[in-house]
Amino acid sequence: MNLEMNSVEPGVSAMFEAEQYGKDVMALKKLVKELRPDRKTQPKILGPGGFYEEEWFKTFLQVTGPEVLDGTTHHIYNLGLGDDSKLITKILDPFYLSQIAQTFKDVSYTVNRFAPWSGVWVSESGGAYNSGGKHVSHTFANGYWFVDQLGMTATYNHKVHCRQALIGRNYAVLNTSTFIPNPDYYGALLWHRLMGSRVLGVTLNATPNLRVYAHCAKKKPGISLVLINLSKDLSYWVNLAHDLNLHLHSLRRNLKSAHGVRPNFDFEDYQNREEYHLTPKDGNIQSDVVLSNGTPLKLRDSSDIPNMNLKHVDGFAPISVAARSIVFATIRDFRAPSLCLNFIISFLLVMDVFKTLFKLLGLLL
Repeated sequence: MNLEMNSVEPGVSAMFEAEQYGKDVMALKKLVKELRPDRKTQPKILGPGGFYEEEWFKTFLQVTGPEVLDGTTHHIYNLGLGDDSKLITKILDPFYLSQIAQTFKDVSYTVNRFAPWSGVWVSESGGAYNSGGKHVSHTFANGYWFVDQLGMTATYNHKVHCRQALIGRNYAVLNTSTFIPNPDYYGALLWHRLMGSRVLGVTLNATPNLRVYAHCAKKKPGISLVLINLSKDLSYWVNLAHDLNLHLHSLRRNLKSAHGVRPNFDFEDYQNREEYHLTPKDGNIQSDVVLSNGTPLKLRDSSDIPNMNLKHVDGFAPISVAARSIVFATIRDFRAPSLCLNFIISFLLVMDVFKTLFKLLGLLL
């Protein structure tokens, strides 16, 4: 059950006082316990929803107290109005995308202080409100915002991200008429398949147009990264390096992986890296067709999800990130499961675009 408080949503005139709303949620929790005393089948109580407002949230969480909320929820629509003519400009601006990070931090801090028993949820997020952008929200372009949001949600200790919406309006994940997946569906699918729940620190030594998130890989040993290139013209070659020089020899002596082999901190003896390169059809970021490693993703005749066309790459080679592409990469032989369980690892990503050389050759305007 998600009780949504809309008093801080733009354009909504209804108003709930935080104290009264907290008391109402407590009454609901009591009723739920009476109707469903078995905790295994008891519905979860989520709230308050709406946009984050610090004092309101603090009061609400103080009133509800412990063991009432199972999740503290808020909404994210950081792209503004769906009919904004500058919507794509916002999506492609790394500084604009980063502005919402402060809200993620603030919500996480407030919940950790006043309701640590509940996890933080983004209970509704569609990028642009008022149904999304007619020529943007269902296209490849929206994926730069969406995948970035998934990374940011995990980075700031949020447990759940609920996308608005599966079906309906411009920001639907499925086409509202044909139910064919829009590009964001495939971004969400790869995230679900590859990115584990343990978040790794990333140090990015490059242009802000390249955004990177790293997690322990899902289900199998290794690390998974997602790289988002917002640049229209520049491709990047990314080299990975650990940041574990401090106490490295001690760690090597004392840590063993679940498979009984010593952690491979130096990425030695690479296995082939697993990569998915997502690009828009014909290079048009407003296309609603997405390519995975050059192959259009279209439903099979049986309406099943298509093969995502995994690409194996020499593990010693840099990760190539084409202009306006999104890349998911997994390194399976980074054997550090103990670290993935207990430590935050920082990676250094080095940009090597030979930009100066191109300028000298007169090839770059």
